Amino acid sequence: MNLNTKIFCDIADLNLIKKFNKKKIVKGFTTNPSLMRKAGAKDYKTYSKKILKICNSKPVSLEVFSDDVKEMEKQGLQINSWGKNVYVKIPFVNSKGHFTGKVIKNLNHRNIKLNITAVYSANQTRKILKSINKKTKVIISIFAGRAGDVGRDSIPEFKKSIYMAKKYKNVDILWASVREPYNYLQAKELGCHIITIPPSIIEKIENFGKTFHQLTIETVKGFLKDSKKSRFKI
Repeated sequence: MNLNTKIFCDIADLNLIKKFNKKKIVKGFTTNPSLMRKAGAKDYKTYSKKILKICNSKPVSLEVFSDDVKEMEKQGLQINSWGKNVYVKIPFVNSKGHFTGKVIKNLNHRNIKLNITAVYSANQTRKILKSINKKTKVIISIFAGRAGDVGRDSIPEFKKSIYMAKKYKNVDILWASVREPYNYLQAKELGCHIITIPPSIIEKIENFGKTFHQLTIETVKGFLKDSKKSRFKI
């Protein structure tokens, strides 16, 4: 079991970032355009800089949002300039299914730290590894939860990806799209370098350690409490 799997917080809400940045268990942050929109961001650059002002020492992944590969590269260069702790997040493909390998290669060879997102398979990991050097930091984010949502098992893909990445000391494999706290233990057992987790699930992980007996009592107490509130009678 890899006891060094780092926990990143997957969030864009400024108040939650302030709260979770203070937690020792949280080693970095990841965001995406959907989370930014949900958090109420209107101006992408301004909002991103507010995040970086709060979190100026831990890694922060900020994603490009253009669908055009040339514009994607330009955005990546701009985002990279916002802070030394920034990882530029690049999707594996654009919405048309075109591999962003050229963008990945160009930015990586300019020593820009990258987080390659929306990855699902070991074959995709292999293509990414062929596009990068062995010096500049690269995170490969494999979406376990979303694959599970459609009945696909990501574990074999993680195993193959982690094995391939061993040749690259600059590459970290990240478990993305967490669905439950137990995913953290799965990621550790596999040897994932990082797992990115929503705030509510991080708080549950902090409470790990309860016995089955404790859980049984808590469950029964919950049923009893609700039955009393409802004043059920037979």
